[in-house]
Amino acid sequence: MIESIINQFTNGDLWGFLAAIPFIVAGFVGLVLPILPCTVLIFTGFVVYGSIAGFEDLSLTFFLIQGGLVFVSYLVDFIATAFGVKFYGGSKAAVWGAIIGSFAIFFIGPFGLIIGPLAGAAAGEIWMGKEIPKALHAGLGSFIGFLGGILVKGGLSIIMVTFFIFRIL
Repeated sequence: MIESIINQFTNGDLWGFLAAIPFIVAGFVGLVLPILPCTVLIFTGFVVYGSIAGFEDLSLTFFLIQGGLVFVSYLVDFIATAFGVKFYGGSKAAVWGAIIGSFAIFFIGPFGLIIGPLAGAAAGEIWMGKEIPKALHAGLGSFIGFLGGILVKGGLSIIMVTFFIFRIL
């Protein structure tokens, strides 16, 4: 079976695919290590493949769709966090605190993507005069939303790679 798949590739196709694999794998690792931009790495793998094997199988439409999925994956980070905060009873201030806190990744590294929204949601609730346990509950919602976002981004990543494989085979 593997031999029949390999025979479908020309040398450029095979080398392009082998060069793309580390980017795609790193993209999936980025689902759990926020320092790695998961869908951007997967997209980069497709560009690497095209650069080596040629872009005959990967059209402009392919890249526009993939780029749209990358964009959606970044929106998911914010929307999932906000949804988690709201679902756990947080106020609009907690939602905005969680979204603003998401930018902590730029200041304290990858864990800022987890700690920032949690602290931001809690700070928003405290700002609105809520008690600390209620504020922390909203912060927990941001973490639950973050985990939900990982699942959605994982699904988007699988769609991206599946679309890629169907295009090159």
